[in-house]
Amino acid sequence: MPSAISTDVLIVGAGVAGLWLNARLRRMGYSTVLVERAGLGGEQTIKSQGIIHGGTKYALHGTLTGASEAIADMPRRWREALAGSGELDLGDTRLLSDAHYLWSPGTLAGNLTSFFASKAVRGRVDQVKGEQLPPALQDRAFKGKVYRLAELVIDVPSLLANLARLAGDSLLAGARIEPLREGEALVGLIVDGREIRAQRIVLSAGGGTEELLRALGLSQPAMQRRPLHMVLAKGPNLKPLYAHCLGGGPKPRITVTTHPAADGQWVWYLGGDLAEADGVAREPAEQIAAAQKEVASLMPWVDQRQIRWATLRIDRAEPAQSGLVRPDNAFLAEQQRLLVGWPTKLALAPDFSDRVLASLERDGIRPSEQPVLADLPRPPLGVPAWEQLLP
Repeated sequence: MPSAISTDVLIVGAGVAGLWLNARLRRMGYSTVLVERAGLGGEQTIKSQGIIHGGTKYALHGTLTGASEAIADMPRRWREALAGSGELDLGDTRLLSDAHYLWSPGTLAGNLTSFFASKAVRGRVDQVKGEQLPPALQDRAFKGKVYRLAELVIDVPSLLANLARLAGDSLLAGARIEPLREGEALVGLIVDGREIRAQRIVLSAGGGTEELLRALGLSQPAMQRRPLHMVLAKGPNLKPLYAHCLGGGPKPRITVTTHPAADGQWVWYLGGDLAEADGVAREPAEQIAAAQKEVASLMPWVDQRQIRWATLRIDRAEPAQSGLVRPDNAFLAEQQRLLVGWPTKLALAPDFSDRVLASLERDGIRPSEQPVLADLPRPPLGVPAWEQLLP
């Protein structure tokens, strides 16, 4: 039987929420163990577009919302971490773009110009033209307006590798998880037969949290899944583009991010309204056809004959909300030693860790001696979808 472990905080789920929290706790002197049953990046983080939102996309209908205000400070915190001067040192993480853009085809942005110039969003948005345009839009045929957001886009695989290095020897690959109890009290977990006792247990496993709660005999907090049907496009003629294309409604018509493939080509990763309700209902071939039509309409200069296409279904796992709406903030629920939560977005990982740290501080949980965790089976890094679907 594997040897037992005692630690300050046991975390289950090595997506961005678990990895960020783990790194912050270790930096503050806490002993931790982070369990992951699959690859680092889990089921959701590794499929993220890597956008560190500042909230502007949630204000496209003309007013700032709770979601736009809750997330407003996240780009600053991520930038400081990427510079090595923040709460974590993410200096080894690749920055794909130091800005994200809002892009309007034709004259659609006319009614938004005054909003973007208003006091509410001043400093978050600037119009760009000519050589300042994203490379993919620097074509004579482009007609429209482009606004530069004070946001950024990161390379998620390099982020995960960076956070894995910060995790040191705390990572543990584990498939079978059972409760460890003393009487009625949950005091830890049994991971593949290994007892792990902890002062606090954090479930941050995204969609896997539902199954973990059942294993612990719990049904709350309830979880919801909001599906996406993303599209991937790969070709030697694609140029970098990191932008929301505005439609007529409150959501981006299409959101494009660009990612480096192992063979040196660029991959466009397409989300936004394209990937939501109607997109979820489409079969893959229909979804690809819809994406091809959008690209032809919005960027007719792109030669699609050189492009290969694929689709990817994703379930965004979140705390249950009335009407299946998107939560504004990271979420954390507490039940004695057990903390259960979801960051709800990649950008909100720092907010999620704040909530856990506040709980530890309130309950007087202090760092204790670090256990020796040599030779633990270590989970592998997750593999990006474009390397699997478009090798």
